[in-house]
Amino acid sequence: MSGLHFLDIAVIVTYLVIVVVVGYRASQASASEEGYFLAGRKLGKFYQFFLQFGNATEPSGAVSNATLVFQRGVSGVWLGFQTIFMNPYYWFMYVWFRRVRLVTMADLFEDRFGSRGLSRMYAVFQIGVACVFLGSGNFVAYKIASSLVLKPEVSWNAAEQASVAGYAEMKALEKQIPDNTLTIESRQRLDELRDRYARGELHSYITSLPEIPFYLCFTVVVGAYIVLGGMTAAAVNETLQGFLIIVFSIMLIPVGLKFIGGWDQLKHKVSAADLDLFGVSGSPAFIVASLLVGLVQIHGLSHNMGISGSAKDEYAARSGGVGGTYLKRIMIILWAFAGIIAIAMFGKDGLSDPDAVWGTMSKELLGPGFVGLMLAGVIAGTMSTLAAKALAVSSLFVRNVFRDQLKSTAATMSAARWAVIAVLVLGVISGALMDNVTSVVKLILTVNVPFGAAVILIFFWRRLTAGGVWAAVILSALVNLIVPLLANHVESVARSPELTQVVEFKGKPRSVYWEEVVRIDPANPASGVKGRGRFNIEVWTLDKLGIVNAAAMTPAGRETAQFFFDGFFPFVVMLVVSLFTKRADPVLVAQFYGKMKTPVGPSPEADAAEVEATRRNPTRFDGDKLLGAGSSWEFCKWTRQDTWGFLACLATSWAIVGAFVLVLHFAAT
Repeated sequence: MSGLHFLDIAVIVTYLVIVVVVGYRASQASASEEGYFLAGRKLGKFYQFFLQFGNATEPSGAVSNATLVFQRGVSGVWLGFQTIFMNPYYWFMYVWFRRVRLVTMADLFEDRFGSRGLSRMYAVFQIGVACVFLGSGNFVAYKIASSLVLKPEVSWNAAEQASVAGYAEMKALEKQIPDNTLTIESRQRLDELRDRYARGELHSYITSLPEIPFYLCFTVVVGAYIVLGGMTAAAVNETLQGFLIIVFSIMLIPVGLKFIGGWDQLKHKVSAADLDLFGVSGSPAFIVASLLVGLVQIHGLSHNMGISGSAKDEYAARSGGVGGTYLKRIMIILWAFAGIIAIAMFGKDGLSDPDAVWGTMSKELLGPGFVGLMLAGVIAGTMSTLAAKALAVSSLFVRNVFRDQLKSTAATMSAARWAVIAVLVLGVISGALMDNVTSVVKLILTVNVPFGAAVILIFFWRRLTAGGVWAAVILSALVNLIVPLLANHVESVARSPELTQVVEFKGKPRSVYWEEVVRIDPANPASGVKGRGRFNIEVWTLDKLGIVNAAAMTPAGRETAQFFFDGFFPFVVMLVVSLFTKRADPVLVAQFYGKMKTPVGPSPEADAAEVEATRRNPTRFDGDKLLGAGSSWEFCKWTRQDTWGFLACLATSWAIVGAFVLVLHFAAT
């Protein structure tokens, strides 16, 4: 790998060997299905802490947050940092996934509705979603690594030389815009170069790292340790990977500050607007909208049951989980400061590929051995994400899709391991098809909203029906996935003059409804245009209804409108349709909510006894319902642990936000 010192390669190889050894040693504890998928439900607070931290903290978080801050200023961090306000809610949520006492998320739909079809629908949907998550992990890790392993300029071919020269020319022309010195010919040339840039044809650097071999390298390793050791291997490796993620998140800050001349240089090299946490992308409406979709979609994630369900008791699930996710929030702040330092180093929009901010900084700032440690951290984070997602999909495959065809434990375990291999391969293919980190982040933020909304109402509303869930999932998938992602393949839609509107924002053209609007013929200035990327059908619908004026909104305003639409739409559908469709068996429903209110016992034997008592009398905890025993809403009165834990989380969240604001204030003054 050109560009890597032998010390860097040694660090990476050592790490890969360690994780495979861990998987081999864990294989003895994973002979059963529960042992493989849930680590025997024996993981305490320590492992839950790092399992949740490692799963929530992947390289895409570092890259996406640094990229968004580099492009939008520090207020861009809210696309990920809004999760700081979720932690008080997590204090309760992790308990619910432990109390339900199931193996997969798909089991939840069969347990609540008695609907095998809905269970399979969730399983199939999540297998596709997991491939997107796995692909994004692969793609982002490659973005970092590829910017660390550069091709020497003397080795560039003619096309590569033209690509870099075109990017440099575009940046030079853009610098003339504020002075109004562009001629008509220069303006046309700039439009042509911007069009080529939107198509991914211009670059500020050329990498020598081949994409597919990179994906395959660590995919093989994660496949080895997960196939061998299952959730036990994942939990142990999450601990190791968690430490590595912390190290690589801290590494760039001190050396970056030294590179720009010290802390006091931030106020001279970064504008006050870019240091404003509540700037354009940090408006209250945007924060609330992104928090809404983030909170909803988190419930639908396929690995929820595997991670929280592996805890030995509900206190381990809630305390370890909340602690792990708080550490992730602190990592987000560090990643944001990396983006701020990148602005100081390269200037706003000073890189052809903003997704390469993290890797380019690493290349500029770190010496031999430390670059290898950074790459090991990247690989660690990606592996932790791949591990949790692959296990979740494997469990869905063997339990909810092909359960009737697997007649023995040996057959089930064999199928589970082959399922892991298959989904990792699909993740490689998915990653190879991706080309933009910011778009991937927004896709991940909304892709699970349909089933996330369903899970929330499963926990809280007895009146919810399978028909309501079916309607919401199908309609929501059409609105925020299928139509937006396929619309650009329909020529009449992609080339519609109404839909390809472009408005100026801060001196740059911005599409109203598409990610990009490009020329049909790049070489012809008089060519027509077409939409490219995701079609924002949500904002188009709101505009048609007269609720918003899409063309007059800022890009952040259109994102805000999209998130509000995606977040509320499935709830409206479920609430309405459930009132007119058949209810589930009342006995089944009573057993489900009785179990949800039964605390997890201190030992498997004690827990089994409590569950049996609830089976005999499923209404024994109905006196704890906040709105009365006869209410169809399952909100319950809080215990002392609930109250004090929630208040502590609330105080911690605001303390972290306050500290972030204070540090930014010192940076700007």
